[in-house]
Amino acid sequence: MRPLNKQKITLTNLLLVLIGWLYTGCNVKFDRPDLHKVTFKPVLGIHYTEVRRRHATGRSVDKYGYVVAPDWRLTFLSDDSASVYDPIKNKFANFKITNDHDSIFYVARSWFKVKKLSKDSLVFQVMAVESNVIYLLRSTVFTTFYSDDYIKNVLKTTSDILRKPDKQDTLFVEGMSAYANSHYSNVFAAREPVVLKSKSPYLTVEKVKVEANEQNRYNASDAYMYPEYNIKIKHAYADFFYSFTVMVDENGGLHFDKSLMPDLEKTYPQIMKGITDGYLKAYLNVIPGSTFGIKHTSRITVNVYGSKKG
Repeated sequence: MRPLNKQKITLTNLLLVLIGWLYTGCNVKFDRPDLHKVTFKPVLGIHYTEVRRRHATGRSVDKYGYVVAPDWRLTFLSDDSASVYDPIKNKFANFKITNDHDSIFYVARSWFKVKKLSKDSLVFQVMAVESNVIYLLRSTVFTTFYSDDYIKNVLKTTSDILRKPDKQDTLFVEGMSAYANSHYSNVFAAREPVVLKSKSPYLTVEKVKVEANEQNRYNASDAYMYPEYNIKIKHAYADFFYSFTVMVDENGGLHFDKSLMPDLEKTYPQIMKGITDGYLKAYLNVIPGSTFGIKHTSRITVNVYGSKKG
C-alpha cells in the first residue's frame, strides 16, 4: 500500500480550501464551515479493491512516463477508521480517518475527496495537499474501487484483469515510444527501468535503491522515474569519478547524454563519452526499459568510479 498523495501531509483540521493557479502563485482562500462531512456508514464492512487509477486525461500514464497504478484494498470500519492492505508487509493495518469538510478525508498518509460512494463502487479524487493548502489544479488523479463481491459475482472477473492497462494506455505508450526512439530529447521514464548486468570481472554495477523516508515523504513509489546506477571499473586507465546521464535505446544501445558535474560539463564530455563507448558498452549487458511491455528509449544516471588497481 503506497500513499497516493506525494505532497507533504501535515493537516490536523482541513478548513481552508485553496483555489490556486499552479506556477503563477495567484491564490484565493475561503472558509466554508457549511460544507458537509462524508459518512461511510452506508458502506461499512464492505471489502473494496482498487481497480483503476487515472490522470485527468483518462490515461494511467502521462507524457513523462509517470504511471498511476491501482494497488489499494480497503474496508471502512467506522467514520474514523479503516483497514488498508499493505502489499509490502502483505497484511492489513488499521488507520485512523481524519474526516473533514467538503467530502474530504485523510487515511493511510493520503488525502481524498469522495466523488461516489456506493456498495458496489467508490470513486475518489486524490488531493494534492501541502502545508494546510489544497492545490486543486494539481489534484488531477482519480481512483476507482469495486467491492470484491461486485467483481466476483456481477462482473465475474478478477481484480488482476481489471487492473491491466487499457487500449488507450497502450496506444499512447506506443506513440510516445515511437517518437522517443527517434527523438532522444523526448524520452520518458520506463515503468520497468533499464537493467544493467556486468559481463566482465573488471566491472561491477549496483542499482541505487531509494528508501521511503522523511525526505521523499515516505513514498518511494516513483523511484523508477529516475533510475541511477553505481558502476566501478578495475584496471581502468586512471583513477577517476564521473557522474553523467546515458540514453538507453529500445535495443539496449548506450548513448552518452550529458555531464551531471557542472565544473566538468564543458571540459570533460569527450572523456565521459569515451567511458561510455569504451567501458560501458564493452562490459555491460543491457536490457532496455519498458512500459506496459513496450521497450523504448529512456534516460539513466550512472556514477562511474575508475581505479587503476585490480
